[in-house]
Amino acid sequence: MNDRISQWMARRVESVLASRIPPGVPGVGLRFAGGDLRALGSDDIAATIVVNSRRGLSALLSMDATRIAEAYRAGALDVEGSMQRVLALRDAFSDRHPITSTWRFLRPRLFGQVSSDKKWIADHYEREADFYLTFLDRRHRCYSQALFESPDESLEDAQTRKLDAAVDALGLPPGSRVLDVGGGWGAFTEHGGRRGLHVTSLTIARASEAFINGLISAQGLPCRVIREHLMEHTPAEKYDGIVNLGVTEHLPDYSGTLRKYEQLLRPGGRIYLDASATRVSHDYSAFLLRHLFPGNGTTLCLHSYLAAVAASPFEVLRVHNDRENYRLTTLHWARNLDAHRDEVVRRWGGDDFRTFQLYLWGCVDGFARDQVQAYRWALQLRGR
Repeated sequence: MNDRISQWMARRVESVLASRIPPGVPGVGLRFAGGDLRALGSDDIAATIVVNSRRGLSALLSMDATRIAEAYRAGALDVEGSMQRVLALRDAFSDRHPITSTWRFLRPRLFGQVSSDKKWIADHYEREADFYLTFLDRRHRCYSQALFESPDESLEDAQTRKLDAAVDALGLPPGSRVLDVGGGWGAFTEHGGRRGLHVTSLTIARASEAFINGLISAQGLPCRVIREHLMEHTPAEKYDGIVNLGVTEHLPDYSGTLRKYEQLLRPGGRIYLDASATRVSHDYSAFLLRHLFPGNGTTLCLHSYLAAVAASPFEVLRVHNDRENYRLTTLHWARNLDAHRDEVVRRWGGDDFRTFQLYLWGCVDGFARDQVQAYRWALQLRGR
């Protein structure tokens, strides 16, 4: 990077980045491979961006958030120090990728929602369980927000509290039939089964199905797992309760999903749900769409969801703001992933490590700055 063009690009990157760091916040360092450290903003540097190649330099010069993230994913950029501090700069960058955005809405219209979901969900969840166990809690493997009593509580205890809250919200005795929408790594299946609930867990990921079947068999749980999309599920009898932990993001048709819940749930039955949220629907970055959550899923838009509930036979029992709970949860996940960096890179590659590192630390920053929210809520189907 010693030619004149690269030198000009480097000076331009330094100038633009420095102009976009707000006053009164910790600065960011910038270092080009083999060069000196340059302080941008204040001299109190919390993190340093390291430019390893021409690709990394070009990405920074573009001021495009997705190009920069993809350059980091490929190793053309590195970060020393606080990843969260660097990610807080993303507001200064653009993220306009119309082809990526258009395809997420066009595919379901061409191939159908259920077929598209099966393809898209596999892209994120068809990794072996060991990958997720590098950062999820060790007790339950729960892939949605925990409920913390205090910031210094363990992730495991906070996840146990959340799962207890989910069971208690249903208000059901042992032996009741409960549908778990999106089985993940068996968190609710195992916890509910141990409390005597007969849980049917739905998943459309083969890896998830195999893992949950292993839990059921090993512990003799009164549960079962079915590899089937929610919208295709037609049980012989209705359920006494439904639990949806972090799957509403993959069910963007709120009215259609509520109609399906009505078909599956007995009158008077309750649903416990939790989800990440934003104030604007379909507010995913192009990087997340390309490398983590391809599809037309989106964070919950609470006011739109509640409008759909108001037009349905469901009643809202309670809504809780879980933004701080999800910030603490993702902070634990991000730190756990960083602690297992060598193992993840060795077994699954640097691309997967860097992709999930950006995702998890990006969540921590988003929750901290109220760019992303989270809620848990309970619904009840009115009796007839």
